[in-house]
Amino acid sequence: MTSALTQRETIRAAKKPMEPAAAPVGLLAGWGRFPVIFAEKAKRQGLQVVCVAVRHEASAELQDLCHEFHWVGVAQMGRMIRRFRKAGVREIIMAGKIHKQVMYRPWRWLSLMPDLRTLWFWFRRRRRDNQDDTLLLSLIDEFARDGLTFGSALDYCPELLVKPGVLTRRAPTAKEQEDIAYGWRLAKEMGRLDVGQSIAVMEKAVLAVEAIEGTDQAILRAGAFCKQGGFTVVKVAKPQQDRRFDVPTIGPSTIESLHRAGGRVLAIEAQQTILIDEAETVALADRYGLTIVACTFPNS
Repeated sequence: MTSALTQRETIRAAKKPMEPAAAPVGLLAGWGRFPVIFAEKAKRQGLQVVCVAVRHEASAELQDLCHEFHWVGVAQMGRMIRRFRKAGVREIIMAGKIHKQVMYRPWRWLSLMPDLRTLWFWFRRRRRDNQDDTLLLSLIDEFARDGLTFGSALDYCPELLVKPGVLTRRAPTAKEQEDIAYGWRLAKEMGRLDVGQSIAVMEKAVLAVEAIEGTDQAILRAGAFCKQGGFTVVKVAKPQQDRRFDVPTIGPSTIESLHRAGGRVLAIEAQQTILIDEAETVALADRYGLTIVACTFPNS
């Protein structure tokens, strides 16, 4: 009897439909280390990653980390969508920076070679502004037309968010703390206006505000105006921060720029800023005698 029951159970089990494999995760990759770190983490978690990498922005290193990999032009939205859909992707992670300067090259339509989907997308939204949030939320809506949604990379690697405290051996002085508090309020306002997320200050005077050029170039510009050095850079999340894109990020390149420009302190927002390669970043700052401090301010 036991043998007969076992045989029937085996037959029933064999007839059960197999559970569908988990859908692959899409990665829309731009410039920087963050897409690489995400791909590495997803691979360790056993996830299949389908990467659509923006040409001239993303790292070629991603080719060996992803289950499927495709290069696309920054203005080839139709091809991006087709690649993701063909691979069975339902959720996409956006990681890495896209340098907006390409939008303002001479003969940009010829150099970017947009496909028909991108041209139609641009025509429909032609009366809207081109701030980061506006552009990226419009892109998310466009992908949603084809059933593709965007998630946050931080759902997969929340450990990248920096914890509060002084990360380096050197702590900020009392005067530097005053500059941090002063710059924090202004940086939050710039973020609210969707202008940028970083600001450089010295003795409660603004040296540079980040705009289209990005944090590293804003830091270097501050150094050009403050030859004596010793200034403070404050980088914060926007009050309306959408964690699906544009989360403030620092890493070794930020520290190199700060050192090169003559800055002394980098203040970032705790639990809201991604710290890439933390051990390397902090060790580099210690070697240069710089300060990294992760702050929180009430009602900021």
